[in-house]
Amino acid sequence: MKKSPALTSTPASTSSHALKTIFALALPTFGQLIAEPVFILIDTAIVGHIGDAALAGLSIGSTIILTVVGLCIFLAYSTTSQVAQLIGEGKRTQGLQAGINGMWLAIVLGAIISVIVALFSDQICWMLGARGAVHTQALLYTRALVFSIPGALLVYAANGIFRGLFKVKVTLVAAVGGAIANTGLDFLFVYGFGWGIAGSGVATLISQWLMAGFLTVLACRWATQEGARLAPQLKGILSNASDGLPLFIRTLALRAALVATVTAAAHMGTVVLASYQAVNSIWNLALNMLDAIGIAGQSVVGAAIGRRRRERSGSEEVHALVGMSARAGFLMGIAVGVLLIVASFGASALFTPNPEIRHLIVVGMMVVGVFCPLQGWVWALDGVLIGAGDYRYLAVTSIVSSTVYLLALGGLMLGVNNHLGDGNATLLVAALWLIFNVFFMGARGVSNGLRSRSDVWIERAA
Repeated sequence: MKKSPALTSTPASTSSHALKTIFALALPTFGQLIAEPVFILIDTAIVGHIGDAALAGLSIGSTIILTVVGLCIFLAYSTTSQVAQLIGEGKRTQGLQAGINGMWLAIVLGAIISVIVALFSDQICWMLGARGAVHTQALLYTRALVFSIPGALLVYAANGIFRGLFKVKVTLVAAVGGAIANTGLDFLFVYGFGWGIAGSGVATLISQWLMAGFLTVLACRWATQEGARLAPQLKGILSNASDGLPLFIRTLALRAALVATVTAAAHMGTVVLASYQAVNSIWNLALNMLDAIGIAGQSVVGAAIGRRRRERSGSEEVHALVGMSARAGFLMGIAVGVLLIVASFGASALFTPNPEIRHLIVVGMMVVGVFCPLQGWVWALDGVLIGAGDYRYLAVTSIVSSTVYLLALGGLMLGVNNHLGDGNATLLVAALWLIFNVFFMGARGVSNGLRSRSDVWIERAA
């Protein structure tokens, strides 16, 4: 098989080449990353015109699905790191085998998680604050979408192979195709068949499995061409699971913060929760634009770590890539932040006809936009540390960051209960997003920044 130039040359040979490599990988990587958020964003735009209760219910239901799927993002991260490092060492067959093992792990985990969520969806919706009509809508959406989870996890694992091979354009094709299918099916099921919010969930489920099938076929073909075996390898699957455990803990801590946020929004009232869903959907899309830089950095740093092992070289190349990735993330954050602020006034009309909720959406988007440069920098550093396999450090610091944020969020909720009333929705929305960015993203920025400046994680990867 012809090898990608990105794998046969040194990404950090010059600053301009490194930056070009990162952005060349980031654009198609973004296409894959936005698949799930775009599906939810499309659902949000369509369901928002059904009614306020449906939009609020979608906020609960989508939080459940995005949380359980997001908890398994290690399937993509760890597979990317393993494949990139092994290929950097010149061990292509072993790298592809690691990817296949990750796909088998995705299928098993997805099946187990889907059954658990399906059995306890009623109780989970209630625990997240859904009541009355909102609870009914949340339950309909969750149950319609729950068995898309194995497909979503399979997409994660398959894309770990493509990222490690630097063949990320495939992920862009899959994401665009999935988004087009989801949009068409959404309109058909929601308006054509009159299925309401449940139709939106079914449309996303079908689109997710179409993506999974497409990517699985291509991943298996590339793997067999390199001599990897498609049959499940128990030892390799268990190894993938062991490597992914710290990343799972890291993601669990991050998701705990996000779930706590939506729960807080639910207790602030329907209009706050509805606006949170719209802003959160847009933020997830923007976040994946920023995370694309981090994952591009993850791929090139993983390959650089592999070359360092093979050539027994110093850490200069790796540090050069870290600095370039961080700068690229910050610059992308500025661009995305400006875009969010400018688009906030027009975007709100896409989600609801309610003028109060539209106003709150504008407020939330503007606060998020201001902090996008910080987020871009944080996610870029997150990616390169994952690329080096520094999973345990990320797990510990994510727990600390989430704890700091939960304490701050608790203080806000105490103020809501004691001093703030229903007439302060604007203040509540602004405070919710401000506290998230200052305490959660700020704490992560401190921990990632300090780690990236040291050589400890590079030496451990060797």
